Amino acid sequence: MFNLENTKYHRVTHSFPPFYNSDSEILILGSMPSTKSREVGFYYMHQKNRFWKILENVFNENIGDGIEAKKEFLTKHKIALWDVLKSCDIHGSSDASIKNVEVNDINKIIKSSNIKKIYTTGKKSYQLYNKYILNDTKIEAILLPSPSPANCQISLETLVENYQVINTK
Repeated sequence: MFNLENTKYHRVTHSFPPFYNSDSEILILGSMPSTKSREVGFYYMHQKNRFWKILENVFNENIGDGIEAKKEFLTKHKIALWDVLKSCDIHGSSDASIKNVEVNDINKIIKSSNIKKIYTTGKKSYQLYNKYILNDTKIEAILLPSPSPANCQISLETLVENYQVINTK
């Protein structure tokens, strides 16, 4: 368990835009990008995060390594990505340490796309979405397990089984 005592917090602001277009039907929400994702400027970019490997398995196709390849994949499958939080105090990339939150305006995406389903990647994003955003969007989120390396007790196979729900084709 993460020890929050004597933890050094930093105020972090989401530093890159949501990824979506008017055809997006699925919105996948994390809590706040990891330190590595903030450095790179795109979602789920820590080399040990299993998000992209999960999607490769769910859709049975190779995504590729670059950000542009990931964007092409997301566009093809009508998937939008964003995070629940606009800013927060956080220690490193630990969801368990998140406090003093400011949420994103998720309706911004919903109003300018074709979002039918919202999924959250992990308990923290699910809790934050339900607490701060659900009343505005009126769209129930579906909780998916976190693909983070911190959630290593869940196998890739189990994650893929859980994420199959997003492949509606």
